[in-house]
Amino acid sequence: MLIATDPTTGERLCQQPPMPKDAIDKTLSRAQLAFEQWQTTSFAERAEVLNRVAEQLRQQKSTLAGLMAQEMGKPIAQGQKEVEKAAWCAEFYAEHAEQYLAREALPSDASLSYVRYQPLGLILGILPWNMPVWLAFRYCVPALMAGNTCVMKHDSNTPQTAQAIADVFAAVAPEGILVNLPIESSAVADVIEDPRIAAVSFTGSSAAGRKVAAAAGGALKRCVLELGGSDPCVIFADADMEEALATAVKSRINNSGQSCIAAKRILVERSAYDAVIEKLKARLQAVTVGNPLLPDTDVGPIARKDLRDKLHQQVQDSISAGANCLLGGELPSGAGSFYPVTLLTDITPTMPVFTEETFGPVMCVTPFDDQDHALQLANQTEYGLGGSVWTTCPDTATLFAERIVSGQVAVNGLVKTDPRLPSGGVKHSGFGRELGPHGIREFVNIKQVWIK
Repeated sequence: MLIATDPTTGERLCQQPPMPKDAIDKTLSRAQLAFEQWQTTSFAERAEVLNRVAEQLRQQKSTLAGLMAQEMGKPIAQGQKEVEKAAWCAEFYAEHAEQYLAREALPSDASLSYVRYQPLGLILGILPWNMPVWLAFRYCVPALMAGNTCVMKHDSNTPQTAQAIADVFAAVAPEGILVNLPIESSAVADVIEDPRIAAVSFTGSSAAGRKVAAAAGGALKRCVLELGGSDPCVIFADADMEEALATAVKSRINNSGQSCIAAKRILVERSAYDAVIEKLKARLQAVTVGNPLLPDTDVGPIARKDLRDKLHQQVQDSISAGANCLLGGELPSGAGSFYPVTLLTDITPTMPVFTEETFGPVMCVTPFDDQDHALQLANQTEYGLGGSVWTTCPDTATLFAERIVSGQVAVNGLVKTDPRLPSGGVKHSGFGRELGPHGIREFVNIKQVWIK
């Protein structure tokens, strides 16, 4: 059963049975039929469709933001920004896809040799609940502009948001180029194995990613995995401290702390450590936790109570291991799955909040002594999604940009996803890239043509 529960109140919003097998078969056939036509369209024709989708998305912005607030607790102002970002993604690829996939001439012993980028077919997107609109568009827009069609399996926590995304396409796009599969996770492996599915895009936990990779590998199908993260944010004493701390707090509390690329491990040079702690505490105390439907709310509830319980256990186990809790750290009474903004200091590499991914508004701070110590701490993780460094020294900035082991590094700025730039991870944060010119080439046939 697909059940949506309001994390603000704990009340059930809706429930629906998962799509039966015969309906899954018909839906995949509909997307396959759509691919046969869609792959023959020009980039200009696809761009026209994606621009209409972006316009329709903006018209539905309030509805989509409201659904996200109700189904997974995203503050409504952040939800509206998420919808705008998704619309921008559609417009960006509408403008640039043809350039990214242009025929590429390469010298050889032929009179003419070149590479063509051609669509693969149906791309299955397995999507999480935490950014349900943006992550759907991050996956589907490049795939569609490359000439593929998309089969969207969204998280069972957000069935209404998933259907609303499908409705956006149904209103302005050709029939079947994006279809919604409201199924349970137990049915995903069969869909991956279906011969009509050409490749898989997955965003979610590392544990689930292993299962998807195994299923895709067993079926000899390409996959892109964007998994968990425990991003380091390295702050040197010479940094622009006000900007660094404002950005670190923004990164940590955005989406109520439920973001893979959030700054999760704050590493601070020891000479500035005490002053930074006091400033972080003051900033975090000013954060407004409350109803996500209210425009002034900064942090809403955790999406599910079991996720809140896991986060709280990580916090309590770390306190038991010696962490200092300066803010939060206690389960609130009342309805819903709220968790207080929490500040933990003196974190060591053996504590759960350092070794594991934390998904919630919990800021964890660790001191470091010098550059070598900072790099050791930054890379002392099984994850490798993103990272950031704050310093006014160009040599230090360059060193950390090169030596932090992750898919992206921001210097004196926020780690974020951007349609113009590739995004993805290494180690247990996954493989493959999304967005930018690299992301659109993940789900194409890179065909060599040799002519005598």
